[in-house]
Amino acid sequence: MLKEFKEFAMRGNVLDMAVGIIIGAAFGKIVSSLVDDIIMPPIGRALGHVDFSNLFINLGSTAYPTIAVAKAAGQPTLNYGLFLNTVINFLIVAFAIFLLLRIVNRWLVKPAPAAVPSTRDCPQCAMPIPVVAKKCGHCTSVV
Repeated sequence: MLKEFKEFAMRGNVLDMAVGIIIGAAFGKIVSSLVDDIIMPPIGRALGHVDFSNLFINLGSTAYPTIAVAKAAGQPTLNYGLFLNTVINFLIVAFAIFLLLRIVNRWLVKPAPAAVPSTRDCPQCAMPIPVVAKKCGHCTSVV
C-alpha cells in the first residue's frame, strides 16, 4: 500500500497540482497586497478619504470608530468594506488568470492549416470549375 501511495504521489499530475496550489497561494498574497496597498487608497481618497477596510455597520448599541475596536468589545458588525476588498481581489485574480490562459492557449493551440481549394474560376467565363479540369464545362474553353 505504501508503494502504491508513493507512485500516486509522484505522478506528474499530482506534483503539477501541488506546484500550482503553492504558486496560486503566493499569487493571492501579491494580489491582496496590490488591492489593499495600491488600488484601494487612491479610490478611497477619490471618494473623500474613505478607508474601505474600516467601512462597517455596527449591530450593537454602542458606536465604535473602527472594526478593531468593535471586535475587541465583542460587538457584532457587518464588515462590507472588507467584503468590497475581497471582491476586488477576486476580480483581479480572475482577470489575471484569464489573461494567463489566453497566452497559454495561444502557445498550445496551433491554427488549423488552410484548406486546399477544390475549385478555381475559369479565365474565360469566371464560373467555378474543378482544379484538375482541363476544359471548362460551362464555356468549353481549354484551361
